[in-house]
Amino acid sequence: MSLINTAVKPFSGQAYKSGKFVPVSDADLKGKWSVVFFYPADFTFVCPTELEDLANNYAEFQKLGVEIFSVSTDTHFAHKAWHDTSEAVKKIDYFMVGDPTHAICRNFEVLIEDAGLADRGTFVVDPQGVIQIVEINAGGIGRDASELLRKVKAAQYVAAHPGEVCPAHWHEGDATLAPSLDLVGKI
Repeated sequence: MSLINTAVKPFSGQAYKSGKFVPVSDADLKGKWSVVFFYPADFTFVCPTELEDLANNYAEFQKLGVEIFSVSTDTHFAHKAWHDTSEAVKKIDYFMVGDPTHAICRNFEVLIEDAGLADRGTFVVDPQGVIQIVEINAGGIGRDASELLRKVKAAQYVAAHPGEVCPAHWHEGDATLAPSLDLVGKI
């Protein structure tokens, strides 16, 4: 079953953010757009490149009113240690959520049970706490923050403009479509 258009299930955990340990929960995803960005593990290979890419684009997400929550099955203590030792991860100013109990990974259906790690799962959640975008990548395939930013803009546009949809390769300012009988067979 797809998680698209479902409410985020309740969760709570601890995160490392801006030099502090802070509690996080599903309530933190409500009232604003959010990206929940699962990755397999701290101190690995593809993960720091993805997290650095998100960090490099974090200001653009913030301009759109989007908060980022990265999540792995590591603890918030491990996140701090990684943040303190990696030049790439040191750039992160968004939430680094620890999920050592695997509860959050299970809620989002990204836990690799036999490994105790998360898949590379990306979830865009609207201000009502409803999942609008789901993307799952195999472990060796890194994600692109600029493409995620484009998708968030499309999701925000569609939410703000009922009756319009964004076609493939849509970028902010491009034409949209208004599905109707008149368009059937003409695209």
